[in-house]
Amino acid sequence: MYFMSYEWLQHVLTPAGGSRSDLSVWRTLLAGGFAGICNWMVAIPADVLKSRLQTAPEGTYPRGIRDVFKQAMREEGVRALYKGATPVMLRAFPANAACFMGYEVAMKFLNWVAPGL
Repeated sequence: MYFMSYEWLQHVLTPAGGSRSDLSVWRTLLAGGFAGICNWMVAIPADVLKSRLQTAPEGTYPRGIRDVFKQAMREEGVRALYKGATPVMLRAFPANAACFMGYEVAMKFLNWVAPGL
């Protein structure tokens, strides 16, 4: 999901007749940031369940993650799966924008050092 959304966003943000390798810094940051948000929208429910399982006293969930899921749905509904989403999303955009910018800079450098590698 992560790289797929990044590649798709790069495609969408590329001007007609242009190349993805010529994207501006701002468009690359935008694609990377939104790719991170897309990734976390899919990943956060599993992360919430994992965190609840890890922090619960031993024996609280004898059947593991299934019990965590059942209890969360019964007591809090679907919204339980997205608890903490706001700070995660606020962090996701700049962190992933920087990550993909670093990736693009590294790739340009490596292609300069060893073209066609």
